[in-house]
Amino acid sequence: MKIKFLTCLLFCASLGLQAQEYFPKNDAVKAEVNTNYTVLKNAKIHVDPATTIENGMLAIKDGKITAVGKNIKVPANAVVFDLKGKEIYPSFIDLYSNFGIEKPKNSPGNPFGGNPQYDAAREGYYWNDHIRPETSALETFKYDAKEAENLRKLGFGAVNTHMPDGIVRGTGMLVALNSEGTEGDRIIDQRSGQYLSFEKSAQSKQLYPTSIMGAMALLRQTYLDADWYSKGHANNKDLALEAFNENKNLVQIFKTDGLLDELRADKVGDEFGVQYVIVGSGKEFERLDAIKATNAIIIVPLNFPKPFDVEDPYMANYASLGDMKEWNQAPANLKMMAEKGIPFALTSNDTKEFKANLLKAVEYGLDKKTALAALTTVPAKILGKENKLGTLKEGAFANFIITSGDYFDKETTLYENWVQGKRAVIEDMNIVKLNGTYELTAGGNNYSMKITGEPAKPKAEVTLDDKKIGSKLTYENNWLNIILSSPDTTKTEYTRLVAKIPSEVKSFSGKAILGEGSETTFAATRTADASKEDKKDDKKEHPELMPVSFPNMAYGFENLPKQQDFLFKNATVWTNEETGILKNTDVLVKDGKIAAVGKNLKAGRATVIDASGKHLTTGIIDEHSHLAASAVNEAGHNSTAEVRMEDVIDPDDIGVYRNLAGGVTTMQLLHGSANPIGGQSAILKMKWGHSPQEMLLNNSPKFIKFALGENVKQSNWSSNSRFPQTRMGVEQVYVDYFTRAKEYEKLKKSGKPYRKDIEMETLLEILNGERHITAHSYVQSEINMLMKVAEEFGFNINTFTHILEGYKVADKMAAHGAGGSTFSDWWAYKYEVKDAIPQNAAIMHNAGVTVAINSDDAEMGRRLNQEAAKSVKYGNISEEEAWKFVTLNPAKLLHIDDRVGSIKEGKDADLVLWSDHPMSVYAKPEKTMIEGTVYFDLERDQELRKEIERQKNILTTQMLKAKNNGLKTQPVKDSKKDEMHCDTLLLN
Repeated sequence: MKIKFLTCLLFCASLGLQAQEYFPKNDAVKAEVNTNYTVLKNAKIHVDPATTIENGMLAIKDGKITAVGKNIKVPANAVVFDLKGKEIYPSFIDLYSNFGIEKPKNSPGNPFGGNPQYDAAREGYYWNDHIRPETSALETFKYDAKEAENLRKLGFGAVNTHMPDGIVRGTGMLVALNSEGTEGDRIIDQRSGQYLSFEKSAQSKQLYPTSIMGAMALLRQTYLDADWYSKGHANNKDLALEAFNENKNLVQIFKTDGLLDELRADKVGDEFGVQYVIVGSGKEFERLDAIKATNAIIIVPLNFPKPFDVEDPYMANYASLGDMKEWNQAPANLKMMAEKGIPFALTSNDTKEFKANLLKAVEYGLDKKTALAALTTVPAKILGKENKLGTLKEGAFANFIITSGDYFDKETTLYENWVQGKRAVIEDMNIVKLNGTYELTAGGNNYSMKITGEPAKPKAEVTLDDKKIGSKLTYENNWLNIILSSPDTTKTEYTRLVAKIPSEVKSFSGKAILGEGSETTFAATRTADASKEDKKDDKKEHPELMPVSFPNMAYGFENLPKQQDFLFKNATVWTNEETGILKNTDVLVKDGKIAAVGKNLKAGRATVIDASGKHLTTGIIDEHSHLAASAVNEAGHNSTAEVRMEDVIDPDDIGVYRNLAGGVTTMQLLHGSANPIGGQSAILKMKWGHSPQEMLLNNSPKFIKFALGENVKQSNWSSNSRFPQTRMGVEQVYVDYFTRAKEYEKLKKSGKPYRKDIEMETLLEILNGERHITAHSYVQSEINMLMKVAEEFGFNINTFTHILEGYKVADKMAAHGAGGSTFSDWWAYKYEVKDAIPQNAAIMHNAGVTVAINSDDAEMGRRLNQEAAKSVKYGNISEEEAWKFVTLNPAKLLHIDDRVGSIKEGKDADLVLWSDHPMSVYAKPEKTMIEGTVYFDLERDQELRKEIERQKNILTTQMLKAKNNGLKTQPVKDSKKDEMHCDTLLLN
């Protein structure tokens, strides 16, 4: 018995010790903190999105929920709130915020001007300043009371905030939005996740990376370096890599700047086994299948575009169908994501109309339970706080909102937001709602009065004998004051009314002071519920949704085309084989391949196309293009062999469709010419409407862009600091880098630990013959130089592109084994082109060089058939050989001639049916197919033009109606994409 008593005594003492304060007091003893229970009863409680308790009860103590249910025991001395007719929801959670943290501002100026910063500015950290995993939100956080109030008014109780600066941004923290308390009380988790982006840090002027592909390459190298460092192989201390490794087990939240960036972020994550939570764009509906395939939870901003002001027909013409469709479709994004099974959370970040847009999304079909989950349980689970936040269950934080009704109803008022048990009043819930229509009698006049608006800020519309009377209404603490103008407009008299409003408004009365000063009474009787009338009046059908197309713009497919079997009958067939040009010949396409070439072929189940009088060729291949790219140059270093053009494919580039209309089916997407060693190429099939990954030619040979001449020595840039500055300096870059690559290979083969370097790995592929070089070139001296460097290191230059002085060194090129991909007749557009001649292609061809004509230009790309004809005119090349300049020869240069470039059994059915001789200025491609799928059809194109006009007319009408209904508009914008060229710089 004594032992039991002592045990009990010790237990009670321990409780007392746990409750003791551990800090000294230097003031008078304060009153005890109130630790009573608070109980809310008779409310409709949304415990979580799937669970609702009618007339439920909720008890809280010390900032936590202690009980919830239909009937719970009310503790003694509890403060009880009767919430009859009210609803309780869990407070919302915002996963992506910079609440309380000020983002550093970029300093003005051209980063290429003066002396750009190439090296890192920080010692003891990673070699690139834009990798900042050591950043902690806690270090710079300062509670912003005003912004917290704004967020509470929307229903938020907690935000996950971070420093929005850099590619790797460091750790964020989870903060409660208490209206009272200290920052220590508010911080729920000071290391709640690691944040990443493709954006550089404003705190550094380090130039690299200058592009999205450079940012992706830098991230890849960071992952590799962090792994190398974690194994103890590095001989230096790197605080950034230590932090990066420490953060790797946290939630990884990746901020993107567009739909394609969402896919790019996931691509990097997949390479390193990291599943990002992706901050999206709101345009996920345009590529739902691709987004679903990421397996990512998407944090979706509620930023819907405003309608264009299309009243001016001239300006309206500049609005693109894609932009107009985005306005029409964006509010349905969340509904479409939910139907596709794509998980998402919602963020209020950078959203000025969060509540209005949320309600609009519900109006467009978003399920309310899904919306609530996206604001509560989904973000809580992502953060591993599902037992503390986002739900109203025992042990969770007392974070909840009290509303007048369904939160997702336009008429609902949010009264209070309790965060960690701290009550913040948004609107007085005891205020009596006045909304309604009344008969008002005062001073012998019978008025009609309609009151609308928010309960605390009502508005009145008063009429007398159907004539509007000027009025002003104020309402506070259930006291109503109304000022009415005189019905006689010649008098400046006012009738003043004041009344105390009863708890249930059926009628009310009070004092009236008339215009001449006499005092009397007035009475008002409710005749109708105005709020119901308003709901009825405001119930508007949302505009007809335009169908999503692929891509979601003009000339897109509502359904992606399918592979079919075809039989072309009686065509003039340009085989590019020994059989030459065959007249009245059939070509059978089956399962995406050329199945047979001959006469009187059997169709079987194939669709028969009468090609009598028409010409059938293989698709045109553009060896040098910058179409379908979001970036062209990574200009931050003189060697960027680590970057990949496949990372920046833009499948929505209208140039793809236009090139299909010109008969182009394959192209090499090349890096630009900002540096001697550029980035890795991508070989694409022009599969209009497909995702970037689907456009890539499967198992294609590896290529890389090198560059020589004015661009790489920066003759035409404002910068004069980066090496090299001369043509001889360019040579030294190659020698230095290949020497380093050989040293890297030696270490790699030694069996000793080595740091995997993506750049060196790429250069090794060149040395080992696994990656081919396409070299931007102009003058003969540098052409000779690069061949000599290649021979010194034991490899060949695959292709010299541009090569406008190729005719001077054609014999040396043939001996070396280099091909030439040139322009037909471009000259004098800069100094190093002054010796260009239109006979260049013919001279190289006659010397035994494999010659192609390329575009390097979106406009030229769609008329390469005519560019090929110029070699017939200027160089007396046969028509058949000239045609190979844009078909078989570029296929050979790209090492894909076993698959494309000629009409031969077994090759890909990449075919073009021409209305005339393919090199005629009158010839039009009637059909362009890739692997048996028709991506351009001339008849369909004519139908599409009419459909584009029809859709634009519908959308224009919708936008005009939206403006007439009071919606804010934006000026029409011209969203035409700038064409990319070798020297295009788009700074990241």
